[in-house]
Amino acid sequence: MKQRQLGNDGFNVSEVGLGCWQLGADWGTAIDKTKAFDILDEAINNGVNFFDTADVYGDGRSETLIGEFLKSSSRNVKIATKFGRSANVFPNNYTEKALRNSVENALKRLNIECIDLLQLHCIPTEALENGAIFDWLRVLKKEGKIAHFGASVESVKQGLICLDQDELQSLQVIFNIFRQKLVTELLPESSKKGVGIIVRLPLASGLLSGKFNANTQFPKDDHRNYNKNGEAFNVGETFAGLPFETGVTLSEDLKSFCPDGMTLAELSLRWILDHKEVTTIIPGASSTKHVIQNSKTSSLPSLPEQLVQDLKHFYNEKVHEHIRGVY
Repeated sequence: MKQRQLGNDGFNVSEVGLGCWQLGADWGTAIDKTKAFDILDEAINNGVNFFDTADVYGDGRSETLIGEFLKSSSRNVKIATKFGRSANVFPNNYTEKALRNSVENALKRLNIECIDLLQLHCIPTEALENGAIFDWLRVLKKEGKIAHFGASVESVKQGLICLDQDELQSLQVIFNIFRQKLVTELLPESSKKGVGIIVRLPLASGLLSGKFNANTQFPKDDHRNYNKNGEAFNVGETFAGLPFETGVTLSEDLKSFCPDGMTLAELSLRWILDHKEVTTIIPGASSTKHVIQNSKTSSLPSLPEQLVQDLKHFYNEKVHEHIRGVY
């Protein structure tokens, strides 16, 4: 597993990290403690040293499981967590006290003394523009509660607002073959400012695994069911903003672009890592098999330039018009 540095003066992280939303058991088939530990252990065995979680994933369950795992295994991993989407603060009750309480609770659940990276969790644009929350983050950094801070954002506009803030370490963004808009402005500007890029939804909620068809059904409590049209939160967080049926068709079309011996998932993940501005991708994993498959991406060769151009054309001509939600 290769590593990259997360922003100027940041720490090194594996090119493939682990998204830990699924450990919160908020949707789909619940992952019990034993299975969660197996996934975390397999990730480390495959060179993954970066776990991304949040205080709201299972109302703290994801953080708690990670904390218990690290305490029992003594493995060296960088932890990123988030603040800003819990019911007591979102959408308009952001205070320094609420931020401090969230950090203190996260530290206890994770069994650590300092959070490696604390990210604002897709908070409203108005709160980002106000800027006070960044001052509070800088104070927590000086106090040693957090080592670095960043922001998970929903749009290019939000990302550019955050890039104006001193000491910003990273931006977490939705970026994949179906969401290429960031290439034009946000990625180059982030690189210019020395800010790392963490990519969520690299497989567009599984669409880019190539395993779904028009008849695929998801459990009632799976966000791919209840948020498929943005009913619960930003539609871009589910299937990258594509209508499901359209996404299935486009995914089938993309299979013809895969080089011999490469799966659609491998093509999709490698495409992201071939952007030098990207620090790490954080696909989720509901099994150790997924961890192994995702981790292989780091060792794959870069895609040919002509293929990259073909995928750009595919996006512009067939995908862009179907994307919904803030972007």
